Amino acid sequence: MPQPYTDQRRRPCRGYRCGRAARLGPRRLLEPGLVPELPEVETIRRQLAPALEGRRLEHIEVIDPRWSDPAPPEAIADALDGRTIEHLGRRGKYLIMSMEDDVHLVMHLRMTGNLLLSDEEPQHIRVRMELDDGQKLLFVDVRRFGTGDVLLGSDALAEFFASRLGVEPLSPDFKAEALREQARGRRQPVKAFLLNQERVAGVGNIYADEALFRARIHPLRSVGTLRRAQIEALRDAVVESLHAGIDAKGASIDDYRHVDGARGSFQDRFLVHLREGKPCPRCGTPIQKLRAAGRGTYVCPRCQRRPRKRPA
Repeated sequence: MPQPYTDQRRRPCRGYRCGRAARLGPRRLLEPGLVPELPEVETIRRQLAPALEGRRLEHIEVIDPRWSDPAPPEAIADALDGRTIEHLGRRGKYLIMSMEDDVHLVMHLRMTGNLLLSDEEPQHIRVRMELDDGQKLLFVDVRRFGTGDVLLGSDALAEFFASRLGVEPLSPDFKAEALREQARGRRQPVKAFLLNQERVAGVGNIYADEALFRARIHPLRSVGTLRRAQIEALRDAVVESLHAGIDAKGASIDDYRHVDGARGSFQDRFLVHLREGKPCPRCGTPIQKLRAAGRGTYVCPRCQRRPRKRPA
């Protein structure tokens, strides 16, 4: 069995990406609307799990060292080659390939990443994984923002996510009361609150717009001013919007594709997102576009009343 990579020149680390945040700089400031969100990653997980679970990863070839930086490509291969894939999971927008001996490969698609099961090899392959049944799993990424981390042990995996992600919105822990406690006293717009992955994991620009419309809440409303009933409506709307996205197998607006290259269909079911000038499905008022949390945001001005400006 291959042994996990260790480098005595580095300080002890339970994963292979110590100090990555300092190296990335502006690369981490990505447009949430362009990043596959929870429903897209969950769709990929569901499609890949039957093909991967129980299979042995014969060899992983990291073609683009940036994908695993600072761990060198050969270290990733040393840690993963020959291991059986026991489970394919997801946390927020991260895909988790859990292998024997409590070794985990955590991947993030970022802006343009895709995972494809294919015998044909398209352009922009960053990582190639060969399975024991002859299949190839390809990490394809035009803009090279996607990442892969190897984590040794369940404690390291939990620590990795504890420092990055808040509550999982499709879990039993996502309760209105807990959401209300997080929002209490905060003046930031409710959309900015939803986009903060340390608050709610996996929600991005698309599903924030859809959830706020369902809950009849304007995205510029200060989250700390929401009443109990509005918090409860928002919690339910987030869950409903995410499930709708999963049922449609995600939204293919830019680069997102299924593992066989097919497109999702949620973009054809948007209630407000990208529907500027079109009638609101609830009242018929034209949908408007504005900026909230630095993102293009879509609202119905009648169903989602803009908050009044407080006197100076």
